[in-house]
Amino acid sequence: MKPVEGSTVIGKSVVVRGDISGQEDLYLDCDIEGTITLSENRLTIGPEARIVADVTVRDLVVFGKLTGNVHATGRVDLRQSASLTGDIVAGRLSIEESAILKGKVELKPGTGQSASGPETASASAAASPETHVLQPKA
Repeated sequence: MKPVEGSTVIGKSVVVRGDISGQEDLYLDCDIEGTITLSENRLTIGPEARIVADVTVRDLVVFGKLTGNVHATGRVDLRQSASLTGDIVAGRLSIEESAILKGKVELKPGTGQSASGPETASASAAASPETHVLQPKA
């Protein structure tokens, strides 16, 4: 997994305890405990990352492990290797096969671009207050 060109990268050997905020796209492949705020930007969590943080971003792409609540004004993408434990509030949500999600999902089409296709179908299931665990079939 290569970071998007123009993104700031924090690599595997880095451990951060505290708050991260900024005005540019960020690629994390490290251990972080705290909060992450990139309100107008994209955050990519790499496959080696272990993040324990509440996250506020425009767009989020997860390849690694994230524990914490997510608020995204745009899209959240959980890729095949992703594991997310926490609640999601987002405009759109995409979950690849084998990704793991444990928590509540609330899709707010007015938050980002309007939802369509499979995401609209997910919205009705996500509107219930129940916790959903999505895991691959055995």
